[in-house]
Amino acid sequence: MLDLSSKSLGLWAGLGTAAFVGYCIYFDSKRRSHPDFKRKLREKRKAASKGQSKSAGPQLPDFSDQEAVQRFFLQEVQMGEELLATGDIQNGVEHLSLAVAVCGQPHSLLSVLQQTLPPQIYQLLLQNLDVAQQKVRVHASSSMMNAMRGGGAPRESSIEAEDVE
Repeated sequence: MLDLSSKSLGLWAGLGTAAFVGYCIYFDSKRRSHPDFKRKLREKRKAASKGQSKSAGPQLPDFSDQEAVQRFFLQEVQMGEELLATGDIQNGVEHLSLAVAVCGQPHSLLSVLQQTLPPQIYQLLLQNLDVAQQKVRVHASSSMMNAMRGGGAPRESSIEAEDVE
């Protein structure tokens, strides 16, 4: 019936591969020559860069809402523990340092963490704590400024650190 030798099988595989590569090249040239391609590509890159700058850490809560601060604290502790358990030490320490920064009693939390974490990770936590506290201070002061201006929940705004005195 159908006798497929290794030569004919190789020939068919080569022809199929060539046809597929040819179709990919054709499709790519059609896509690139579309009038909206460059505009959409620029918009997508701009949105991605904005997404990266906003995702430089977790979204901090509204500090006038104690419930939101408590939820944030518990969420950050849980996320930090999970990340440390999976081996992502840098992100785990970042989440734990944010939890310590928003904690009402940071000294007691630090003493618990010192007993439970390995010494190297605890030292890394102490190093990241200053950065986390500064993030919290800037966010809290911008929240206060927004609340004084418009009253209510903080809005998305870009108050620079030098604007807040």
